Amino acid sequence: MEGEKAVQFAVEDKEYVLQLDTHTITPLPPQSEEERTRRIPQVVWKDVAGRSRLWEVLSPDSSWFAGVRDNNLWLRATNEDRSVQITVDGIEDYGWSVTGAKWSPDGSKLALQKRDYREVPKIPIVHWLKPTVDVEWVPMRSGFSRTKAGGPLPRAELYVIDVETRQQVRVDTGEEPDQHLFSATWRRDGSELLFLRASRTLNKLDLMGADPNTGATRVILTETQETFVGQYMFSELEESKGFMWLSERDGWNHVYLYDMDGNLIRRLTEGEFPVLRIEAVDETGGWVYFTAHAERRLYDTHLYRVNLGGRGFTRLTEGTGGHFIRFAPSQQFFLDTHSNTDRPPTVELRRADGTLLQTLSRANIDALREELKWSPPEDIVVQAADGETDLYGVLYKPYDFDRERKYPVIEYIYAGPHLSDVQRTFMNDYAIYPQALAQLGFVVFVVDGRGTPGRSKAFQDVAYGNLGRHEIADHMAALMQLAGRRPYMDLDRVGIFGHSYGGYMTLRALLLAPDVYHVGVAISPVVDLYFGNFTEIYMGLPEDNKEGYEYASNLPLVDRLQGKLLVIHGTSDFSAVFSGSMKLVEALIQAGKPIDMLVLPERDHVIDVASIIVEKDNRYVGEAIRRYFQEHLKP
Repeated sequence: MEGEKAVQFAVEDKEYVLQLDTHTITPLPPQSEEERTRRIPQVVWKDVAGRSRLWEVLSPDSSWFAGVRDNNLWLRATNEDRSVQITVDGIEDYGWSVTGAKWSPDGSKLALQKRDYREVPKIPIVHWLKPTVDVEWVPMRSGFSRTKAGGPLPRAELYVIDVETRQQVRVDTGEEPDQHLFSATWRRDGSELLFLRASRTLNKLDLMGADPNTGATRVILTETQETFVGQYMFSELEESKGFMWLSERDGWNHVYLYDMDGNLIRRLTEGEFPVLRIEAVDETGGWVYFTAHAERRLYDTHLYRVNLGGRGFTRLTEGTGGHFIRFAPSQQFFLDTHSNTDRPPTVELRRADGTLLQTLSRANIDALREELKWSPPEDIVVQAADGETDLYGVLYKPYDFDRERKYPVIEYIYAGPHLSDVQRTFMNDYAIYPQALAQLGFVVFVVDGRGTPGRSKAFQDVAYGNLGRHEIADHMAALMQLAGRRPYMDLDRVGIFGHSYGGYMTLRALLLAPDVYHVGVAISPVVDLYFGNFTEIYMGLPEDNKEGYEYASNLPLVDRLQGKLLVIHGTSDFSAVFSGSMKLVEALIQAGKPIDMLVLPERDHVIDVASIIVEKDNRYVGEAIRRYFQEHLKP
């Protein structure tokens, strides 16, 4: 975005400027690699596989990058070859992190965390490909998905550092040792640092305010749930000295208006639909803009607005499917990139009231239709295992589909409580590989079962305390209903595959429903739910839900395996750790069950469906999956 008079956008890696007053489009000259790189905040660090990663935070005046070297905070000048060390107290496993760091509006201070991993268990990462094999011991790193469920958490300390004087002010985050700190941001006048403090199991969430000069804090607002706080977002108002807050307190995610002392002024949205995110707030005009699932097509994403009085609720976008929104700084215009499963992306420029000004681009898919004989997936609706709840999904068919033939069936599954993965826009990343498998002669389907997000709180809470209990029943019910109405789906040849938590569900399907699922490919699988404290949000602590954790483990069920199983795992995976697959293999050996395995030396967790076609290193994985299904399901 360039001020309020022009919009900069890209089409097929070419950049353009649109003049908002004349609607004329001018191509920008191509940039050198050095120029493109300088626009991206970056500093190089090494991950556990020894590969380069980038992470830095750009100052408000674009003069400094803030990054971490050797556990300490450094600043790197953007216009000259000069770096300045800001801290000297960082040590191994107790150092500074710029992940989530935020500069103050005037650029004089930086809010960031110092994280202590010294009590966190470490896992061995074996560097098999070095001339001499060696072992690196890596802490089970932060977030909600690294530390073992029930195990010690890394301790997070929040600081405000004056980059000129190097003075460190520690923010008072309370005495609770097991908590999570995230989403720090500054009041627009720089007078206060706002951040979120969550309990270990995320059933309590505090919006906190901190004095950047003293570190003293106040609790502005507390949100609690009997299960978990699944949706949260706040957006400050400058002129009215208040903020917007998203909450599922009535069973649906909605927008509430508060003053800065945490007093509720009014709720702004209501109804049996979830608000997804606040996209923009125009205080001068008195409007709040947000995306939501508020249409009869349950998962369609549209842009809406409502005034600060809670009136004037209006939909601003057109066309079924998903809409990705970017507002101009003036809040008077927005770009709408939208598509559906059968309609390629269109980019439109609209006024804030939804008035269409100009269509900027419309994708051409003639070659896709003519050369690859592509046809869009079929939208499907089935009922969950409870016989009452509607579930939505898509079904992919071969390019030469003939309903008189019999086709083997493959399900792509994730089924995690934090992600819905049915394709709802045109050929998104996760749709490419299921579509490619269909082209080979399979019927492929994807369904979002109970427990996934994007609908009501009750729909998602089915999974609470019960991960691994209802999902396969829902997906098996979906398969039976689909095949009952589609005799071309061959129930004697059914496969399933997924990555990470989808790998867990792949194992679960083969073990809980061995007569239904005959071939499975589990990529970087989770084997049981002790693998990371991410599961504590949805399962509680292991000591409080021992039966739930034990039931959810796949290891005691391996003697039920009847079908063909291929496990694919990288040895440097520290999310779903490689040792999980080793435990699975040992359990299968003890049960006398055969297994096929593809070990990926020094590969990490990022070997998902979005990358196994487009990324060269992971195409080998895509080919292995293809061969396995072709060999055992024989399309």
